[in-house]
Amino acid sequence: MDLSDTAEEASFRAEVRQWLATNAPAYRWGPGASGEERLRLGRSWMAAKARAGYMGITLAKEFGGRGGTPVQDLIFREEEAQAMMGSHDESFGGGLVGMAIPTILAHAQPGWAERLIAPTLRGEILWCQLFSEPGGGSDMAAFRTRAVRSGDEWIVNGQKIWTSGAHNADWGLLLARSDPSLPKHQGLTYFLVDMKSPGIEVRPLQQISGRADFNEVFFADVRIPDAQRLGEVNGGWNVAITTMMNERLTLLGDPSVGRDVLAHLIRLGARTHGVSGAKLVDEMAFREKIASYYVAIAGTQHIRARIRTALGRGIIPGPEATIGKMTMSRWLQEIAIYSMDAIGTAGEAIEQDDEDLTVIQEAYFLAIGFRIGGGTEEIGKNIIAERILGLPQDARPDKLVPFSESSSWGIKK
Repeated sequence: MDLSDTAEEASFRAEVRQWLATNAPAYRWGPGASGEERLRLGRSWMAAKARAGYMGITLAKEFGGRGGTPVQDLIFREEEAQAMMGSHDESFGGGLVGMAIPTILAHAQPGWAERLIAPTLRGEILWCQLFSEPGGGSDMAAFRTRAVRSGDEWIVNGQKIWTSGAHNADWGLLLARSDPSLPKHQGLTYFLVDMKSPGIEVRPLQQISGRADFNEVFFADVRIPDAQRLGEVNGGWNVAITTMMNERLTLLGDPSVGRDVLAHLIRLGARTHGVSGAKLVDEMAFREKIASYYVAIAGTQHIRARIRTALGRGIIPGPEATIGKMTMSRWLQEIAIYSMDAIGTAGEAIEQDDEDLTVIQEAYFLAIGFRIGGGTEEIGKNIIAERILGLPQDARPDKLVPFSESSSWGIKK
């Protein structure tokens, strides 16, 4: 792998860094910002990036993109995270851009890309991913939400859960069961769904952090035109693979997230006294922990470097992105837990104006979600074992059984 920028990449990085330094501060929210404030600033941030050609860097200019390279896109995301703006899109649902647009381009019927992509880049259309269901667990294909054909429409009934950003979303990516008589991976159909359609109810799920980023979504006789179908009838799993591949790249563990938490911990350590009476930053045990975490984060940087090298050679990264996502999410949780332990009872305080404390508290509450989002760790381990290490697949006795005869359908035979 190559850890250094080419001359062209270095020039692009300098351009991005200068633009971020000039523009990012106006869109950065402070600790305790309300959901409405995050949404307003987040949409505005997407619009600003779109005007400058930094949203959809790899997209053709006809769709509002830059016509750039995957490496340029990765460079921008690295610099955006360094400028402490990397979580802005994800915090209100804008992070789905990287999953929705490739799926639309690859599978949507004529006219939809022209209609949806440019407004999406400008933050005028936000997306949610309607995959997970209450009875599905980590089995992505165990969908029970039904889509029944009725002329030129489909009638959808069912429930989704843990849907990030659904309360803000204008459109959704929906996978539903269209033929229960087929095996579970074969009887699915994929749709674009207008989230303002009659029959859709969104219920936010209150988190322990006080935020409500996830939602339950209920469908009651929701009518979706067949023109909004992506891919073939009962061919939705193949479409979903496009979405999931891009999701893993989007969720690839960003080392700057951990570095951000560490930076705030060091600042807190400079004004917090430990059990010895000295400031935390002067205690050897504290300094050793900080050093070990920096080493771990450096390891995830090398994973990103491998992926970046592949992109620079025109190779689409495969399952190795799962390694980065799993590794960084686990380290982020360990860093957050140690941070809360290190600062002691101060971690229990609610200080709206203390950015250092707020960042650590949010990381503590949200870190476990990173280990589940985009596929549980158990699924990630299977991907690594089977697709990277070449180990035998897990036994999947229900893979070829009609879904209507499986326990996931609710009928045990």
